[in-house]
Amino acid sequence: MWSNFFMQQEEEGRMGVASAGGVGGVGGRGGKRPKPARMSESQEGKIKLAFFVAIVGVVLTVLGLGTEFWVELSQPKHFQNPQTCKMVHYGLWKSCIRTLWVMDVDPERESCGPAELPGESNCTYFKFYTTGENAVIFQKTTDKSNLATAMLAVFGLFLMVMGSVCITMSLTKRVPFLLKPAAVCFLVSGVLILLSIIIFHQSVLSLLASDHTIPLHYELSWSVACVGSAGAILILGGVLFLLLSFPFSLLEKCTAQHRNSNT
Repeated sequence: MWSNFFMQQEEEGRMGVASAGGVGGVGGRGGKRPKPARMSESQEGKIKLAFFVAIVGVVLTVLGLGTEFWVELSQPKHFQNPQTCKMVHYGLWKSCIRTLWVMDVDPERESCGPAELPGESNCTYFKFYTTGENAVIFQKTTDKSNLATAMLAVFGLFLMVMGSVCITMSLTKRVPFLLKPAAVCFLVSGVLILLSIIIFHQSVLSLLASDHTIPLHYELSWSVACVGSAGAILILGGVLFLLLSFPFSLLEKCTAQHRNSNT
């Protein structure tokens, strides 16, 4: 009887030491760190969908930055020649002077254009990126606001690339902690893109006000539409990534609070 009693006490002592060692191992310096939270299958699908939305914004941004159809400046149809008229379209990097046939222009249109009509074209790159010289368009001098617009757009494009890298790493490692940096990158890039459009529009107005000897009609073209849509889409993508970075669903939490208040 006494031998069984001592054996039982010894086993209980061993179990206590083992449990104490386990607690100390978890809380002590030698314990393993908790693993980061892994994303679920449904969360991964939502992140991929939001990433697709952001990629559409990136593609539209690249398309808008690489084309020279930000604005069209048109002379009156019969300003110099009854048979031909001239117009200019330019973007952030170069401008193109086009000579169009008046007979191809819409009779109800008072100015020359649009740029899609067939005609001769002469394109030159802006020199204020290299030598610092301002461009002269129809005796009107451009300012360096285009340079500020290009810098904002390029920096926004850099943030888009950084955000895309964060999302790619998050999907590869299946960890959601990189969603917040990606959300900030896409939000800031969208704001910079929209700000660049505002600065560009002000530069066009400044160009028109530099000389009033030649009347010109201006209209923002499809490249600005691409960039503006890209800015809105990038902000939407950033908001989606920010919502997906939360460890809980805002809709489910609001619904649960509403149910608890009713009960």
